[in-house]
Amino acid sequence: MSDKAILINRLSAADSGFDAKLDALLSWEGVSNDEVQARVTAILDDVKRRGDQAVVEATNRFDRMDVADMDALRLTPERLAAAFDGLPVEQREALECAAERVRRYHERQKPTGWQYQEPDGTVLGQKVTPLDRAGIYVPGGKAAYPSSVLMNAIPAHVAGVSEIIMVVPTPDGVLNELVLAAAHLAGVSQVFTIGGAQAVAALAFGTQSVPRVDKIVGPGNIYVATAKRAVFGQVGIDMIAGPSEILVISDGQTDPEWLAMDLFSQAEHDEDAQAILLSWDAEHLESVGEAIERLLPTLEREAIVRASLSRRGALIYCESEQQALEIANRVAPEHLELSVAEPERLVEQVRHAGAIFMGRHTAEALGDYCAGPNHVLPTSGTARFSSPLGVYDFQKRSSIIHCSPEGASTLGKTASVLARGESLTAHARSAEYRIRD
Repeated sequence: MSDKAILINRLSAADSGFDAKLDALLSWEGVSNDEVQARVTAILDDVKRRGDQAVVEATNRFDRMDVADMDALRLTPERLAAAFDGLPVEQREALECAAERVRRYHERQKPTGWQYQEPDGTVLGQKVTPLDRAGIYVPGGKAAYPSSVLMNAIPAHVAGVSEIIMVVPTPDGVLNELVLAAAHLAGVSQVFTIGGAQAVAALAFGTQSVPRVDKIVGPGNIYVATAKRAVFGQVGIDMIAGPSEILVISDGQTDPEWLAMDLFSQAEHDEDAQAILLSWDAEHLESVGEAIERLLPTLEREAIVRASLSRRGALIYCESEQQALEIANRVAPEHLELSVAEPERLVEQVRHAGAIFMGRHTAEALGDYCAGPNHVLPTSGTARFSSPLGVYDFQKRSSIIHCSPEGASTLGKTASVLARGESLTAHARSAEYRIRD
């Protein structure tokens, strides 16, 4: 096996066995094992039973802290404002620019209620109401992402959520000033420096200090994902996030170094991240492979990128543009780059993708930080049935039914027949009382 084959997988859609090879490459098991499940269950039960004290003990144990109570794990609005004011001007301005663009995009997502009146006077409609309280989980430690604060909190704020509670782990007590500044800018109500399953439990059940929320959003490690899955039903959740993904379709005319770096941009997240390039130009694929080999040693996260590419990355030769699109729809990637001359022509054929980046100049990284659309996206093929996080995730819809006397009489006759057909006579009689002779 050559060095290039070790660095990143090479596949051809024309080869026998391609489907099985692609399935193996895409396979990712996000379900925790029995040991993780048992640990998470124990933490959830403990927090539900003992509240603050259980959260403090778990935080001291897992984040190597030494605090006596929740007051030491709560950050005041003044502390968040101080973090924002203390940023270097360049960082503060970049954060403000990103926040404004994210806010402006999500303002356009705000749905409105609607009603219509039928000829008999009956009114039907829908009422849109924001959640009362949302919980935002923000990764901490090595993976400290102020951009995640903006992407999770701003849509909640735009939706009209009155209280946004943020949790962020701070291993060894290390605070990330950019994360705190982003919380200030995004209108977060309260911040607790807790993480892991204990933070999810605190948000889901409420404790003496942490308010119970209606929905928990935001990515985390396997313990966080397992906890979110476990409390679903007690509260709403956004999704069970898997590793980061990028799939690029190139027509062979984009600079190979640009594409190599685009693949690196997702591969550097972690060893399980996935970066795939599709093209019907074999020489172009070779050029990208050479660029990958040349540029990889220049990366700060070289080891992580190398592991990601060798495990789950691929350069895939397709026989045609159409076949590339078919493969892309099969993968249903989190991020899809259409690095081609006419992306508008191809985009109409894309059925499954979390976010679509159109044209050679639209690097996926722009969407991660400041383009405007949300970077919280469906992973692991769930773009087949899921959408990016948005304002609608922080609102709920209620149906409105206001029958006129005539409408109640007309509908009552239909309801009576159907209810008696289901042997639900109280239903039938309730409707029949409203029927006019």
